[in-house]
Amino acid sequence: MTQTNRSQWDLGKFVQTLTFFEVIPFIGWLQRLIPGSQDSQVVPTGEKRVGVVLVAGATGGVGRRVVQRLVDRGYTVRSLVRNAEKAKEILGDRVELYVGDITKPETLSLEMMADVTAVICCTAVRVQPVEGDTPDRAKYNQGIKFYQPEIVGDTPEAVEYLGVKNLVEVAAKHLTTIPADEKLIFDFVHPSEELKRIWGAVDDVVMGGVSQSEIRFVEDTALFTGHVSTANSGGFASVRTKNFEPALNLSGYQGIKLRVRGDGKRYKCFIRIDTKWDGTAYSYSFDTVSNTGMDVCIPFADLTAVFRAKTLKDAPAIDASRIASLQLMLSKFEYDGELNPRFTPGGFALQVESIKAYGGAKLPQFILISSAGVTRPGRPGINLEEEPPAVRLNDQLGGILTWKLRGEESLRHSGIPYTIIRPCALTEETGVQSLTFDQGDNIKGKVSRDSIAELCLQVLEQPQACNATFEVKAEEKTPNSSGNSFSHLQPD
Repeated sequence: MTQTNRSQWDLGKFVQTLTFFEVIPFIGWLQRLIPGSQDSQVVPTGEKRVGVVLVAGATGGVGRRVVQRLVDRGYTVRSLVRNAEKAKEILGDRVELYVGDITKPETLSLEMMADVTAVICCTAVRVQPVEGDTPDRAKYNQGIKFYQPEIVGDTPEAVEYLGVKNLVEVAAKHLTTIPADEKLIFDFVHPSEELKRIWGAVDDVVMGGVSQSEIRFVEDTALFTGHVSTANSGGFASVRTKNFEPALNLSGYQGIKLRVRGDGKRYKCFIRIDTKWDGTAYSYSFDTVSNTGMDVCIPFADLTAVFRAKTLKDAPAIDASRIASLQLMLSKFEYDGELNPRFTPGGFALQVESIKAYGGAKLPQFILISSAGVTRPGRPGINLEEEPPAVRLNDQLGGILTWKLRGEESLRHSGIPYTIIRPCALTEETGVQSLTFDQGDNIKGKVSRDSIAELCLQVLEQPQACNATFEVKAEEKTPNSSGNSFSHLQPD
């Protein structure tokens, strides 16, 4: 491209930029109507846990829902099943199957745990009504008909305690360690097609300039490259993500870390919590060393609130729980009219291998689905007539809740970072409900299996849920109640 051409403003690129970022609403809306066009949900591709997630009890009511959600969101899933043919009919072809039985420890091997970074245990004994009886618990509560369930197959001791204990022991030996304080946001070493739908160029063409840049995925890296020009009062080139949907929650972390290989220039990283196209951004400048790999740590506490390179003195600190987008920029300007001390017009190249959050707490690596009520059988002051059937019939059901509690204890004592979810009575209602969390094993109610499956995926990436046990039921108040906040959980 000649210098003469570089001085000419590019209307086509201007429109292309605004269209890509849906600043022109009608065009963005029209694109989503076209078959095969990009999904409207934009999420960081590496924001999920890297590695294999092992799901035990994968063909059960909760387990199959967990597997489906994991697969739909791009996780690598391995399902522990007893019968491969039956499991394939239920789970489909997108899931790796491993045949084993938690009640038979000799079937749980190192091969099963290869590359596994998290385990979700949804196993449970089979409980069904005695023939001729009714499973309608409402009628049972009204004394209309006595509900007489029975255990089918393995005993509660074998499944809820010994089986869980077997799985915990093999996990403790062979779980792949994940960094306790890091969360991968973007992995450019293993790029996906989805990345191309998230990142786009935002150059000074939007303000009349002629600089040009792009992001390319080559040789295990993202290459932010182009030509920056000061013609037409311009002087910046950048690449930016579309707004994340939902927003990225990094409230448990100290900042983000870029793994880069630079060219000796000084760049900026912008983090936005404002979904506006031209709103407030939180900026951090960093220097690079030519052809040298380095980690750039960007503490949230050191970010500078800016609007078009002008600092905002009264702006609040960044809310890391609702990060809307990220941006990398090479600019002639620093802040408030000062010049970038390392800026020179012309070509540039910044390689980025990854973007991570750092300084966070541990993530859970073993999620156990237990049951509300496990501590109530035999608890002083309990009125059995007011308790759910599982508590009243604990002895008749082979001590099912007692053995579930023993299974929980085996996990707590294992040293594995864990979360224990105790749902109230499970239902087949469809859809994800608003939930109430509690601790102390006192609440009663119902919750759908869909909701518990979704909760498992949320917990998988929640430091606040690590080493915590909590009960959960469907919200009985307003849909927007704050009862489902992980921040209120206390560690065991």
